[in-house]
Amino acid sequence: MVPNTAESFDPKWGQVPLRRVLVVDDSPLQLKILSSMLQRWGLEVQQAQSGAEALRLCDEMRPDAVLSDWMMPGMDGLEFCRLFRAQCGDRYGYFILLTSKSDKAEIARGLDAGADDFLTKPVNAGELRARINAGARIVQMQRQLSATLGRLQAAYDAVDRDLQQARTIQQALVPRRSRRIGSSQVSLLLKPCGHVGGDLVGSFSHCERSVGVFSIDVSGHGITSALMTARIAGLLGGDFPDQNIALERIVHGTLFRPPDEVARRLNERLAADPGVAEYLTMAYAVADLDSGRVELVQAGHPPPLLLRAGGGSEFIGQGGLPVGLVPGARYERLRLQMRPGDRLLLYSDGFTEALLPDGTQLDLAGLRALATEVQGQGTEYLDDLYWRLTQRTRSGRRLEDDVSAALLELGG
Repeated sequence: MVPNTAESFDPKWGQVPLRRVLVVDDSPLQLKILSSMLQRWGLEVQQAQSGAEALRLCDEMRPDAVLSDWMMPGMDGLEFCRLFRAQCGDRYGYFILLTSKSDKAEIARGLDAGADDFLTKPVNAGELRARINAGARIVQMQRQLSATLGRLQAAYDAVDRDLQQARTIQQALVPRRSRRIGSSQVSLLLKPCGHVGGDLVGSFSHCERSVGVFSIDVSGHGITSALMTARIAGLLGGDFPDQNIALERIVHGTLFRPPDEVARRLNERLAADPGVAEYLTMAYAVADLDSGRVELVQAGHPPPLLLRAGGGSEFIGQGGLPVGLVPGARYERLRLQMRPGDRLLLYSDGFTEALLPDGTQLDLAGLRALATEVQGQGTEYLDDLYWRLTQRTRSGRRLEDDVSAALLELGG
């Protein structure tokens, strides 16, 4: 006899209905009793007398809920539940195990297999209705969540495409990784840790006798920092000398402005921008390639490393204020003398602050050791330097900060 209940069941919650129910039991009588209850409440019911038959029906009907006996010959309810979960993929189905078991360990086994709820036999109609109602709510929330995740995935894909294009544009800010000026050479390395980054390196020259080289690190990461690097690239670009604030047009040609003045002019522009909280650190050097005289400014950036042709090395500078942080800041002009074969390495703190396996940072001493053991010239030198850095870090492959460098090699 089919139990009766005065309470009705409304299987529709919001816009997501729970309509299709699969009942699995090796007992024909239990199948008939359970199916009659569910059909009386307006549900579409399919029946199966084994786990194998139930899996075939699941593939055809994709049930919103399943009521399955635990103890069945062949495939029991636990195994069927595991296979059901694997089969249904991203479409969730509420799974109720019918059992006479009440041991906590057995219940835990059922939950581990993927069951959502349990009903003890013989099944009470009111309790079954309540469990189906609970299942309808969960199915609705899960499908709403899936729909939301789908929209988020579509939005993420759109943003990801934009960021991929932004990465291409940012890489274009360093159009040439290597350039020769007379017998000297400037090489560049730019490795963002994400799609886009806040590091920028570059060089420019208006003749064969001198060159300007810079390394910049904008505070923060991501799109905002990348927009700042794009702006700085326009102010220090080599393709349009008239727009480069480091160059000064005079009657008979073009001159390099002193590096400390360039830092001051950049600081004035950035500090005057309302609502812009980002600032940058910079190392910028101007080299006379005939004499080897170099003037540079260190504005909160890691100290440039001078690598002597004979094997010695030294860091240049003691710090200085970042650019765009303090209005009216002044900067110190540093001077050094390079000889043929010497190298000047400008780099971002992605090198010195890289984490080693023991949790410490590479720091200046580690960078000096790394830089002196690397062989090769130009971009080959920088690529080898970066590769050796990745091998010493915690991940062994990916760094947690942008990494960039500019290398000036003075010719004979």
